Amino acid sequence: MKSRLALLLLMLCCTLCWGQSPQPGDDPIAQNLFAPELVMQYHQEIALSDTQAKAIKDAISKAQAKFLDMQWDSQSETEKLVQLLKAKPVDETAVLAQLDRVLALEREIKKTQITLLVRIKNQLTDAQQAKLMELRRRQ
Repeated sequence: MKSRLALLLLMLCCTLCWGQSPQPGDDPIAQNLFAPELVMQYHQEIALSDTQAKAIKDAISKAQAKFLDMQWDSQSETEKLVQLLKAKPVDETAVLAQLDRVLALEREIKKTQITLLVRIKNQLTDAQQAKLMELRRRQ
């Protein structure tokens, strides 16, 4: 529990240092991609074909398997970072090396997320994408 608190404090400090993250409506990347939940929610309205649905389900399944492994690894590496930060004095070189491992995993998680969203978008026709954008705006 203490390690989670330390991680949350670290993340809060990083957020404050780097500025606030954009709100979902302000995110230009999110505006051009479609979350799996959105596609599933409106699959009838956009006339998603069985072939499209299968391809999207397959992409989600593959991504979920990767996410699970990466989340376990990320948790473990973050806990190691927290332990290094508890030392007195803190070994800056070790902390920065461990931080690189944590950030590499976070990068891979984000890359997997974007890959999934791109694969979903590529399964949709232009008309389906336009309809989803309209439906998303209404929410």
